[in-house]
Amino acid sequence: MRVIDGKVEGRELTKKFLEEVMLIPNGEKVNMCIQCGTCSASCPTGYAMDFTPRQIVAALRANIIHEVLVSNSVWLCASCYACTVRCPAGIPWTDIMYQLKRLGEDEGIIPRVKKGHELATAFNSIIDKYGLSAEFLLMLKFYFRTGIFKALGQLGFATKMLTKGRLDLGAHKIKGIKGLQKMMAVMEERK
Repeated sequence: MRVIDGKVEGRELTKKFLEEVMLIPNGEKVNMCIQCGTCSASCPTGYAMDFTPRQIVAALRANIIHEVLVSNSVWLCASCYACTVRCPAGIPWTDIMYQLKRLGEDEGIIPRVKKGHELATAFNSIIDKYGLSAEFLLMLKFYFRTGIFKALGQLGFATKMLTKGRLDLGAHKIKGIKGLQKMMAVMEERK
């Protein structure tokens, strides 16, 4: 086992990831990947990923899953399920991408390019608090984390959205938010 800055790397990290993937329904099918590339060809954001789904299997087999975790790949996943639906082996790619996110967060492995991670963190905090997304608040949280002055470049677009009634400046809680928060707390305890 190799530990760098208190984090498990190499074979141990790959082993841990595979164990967690096997708990996903149909997760064992990842071993059946023939590297056909259908998943990567189906991915609408694959062109921007450091590791496409196909390359993630290659990284898994090469015991370099840490490189995937520090890349932008899992944070660019659009969760559209195109890769999962089209995979001839039936590999649940979208669920595997979520598992990679969880592993990275559990191990404290932050991607080199943090924008996707920051957006996901801001989104999750809003969902935890309100039960649904609040786009204006999401963008505020995101830009506070990544550079507030970058938000100035979006003012023209935000103004157009606001004047057309397509941007809500408020945040609204769902009915039963306390129940949702209790469920989320139980899920966090089970991790």
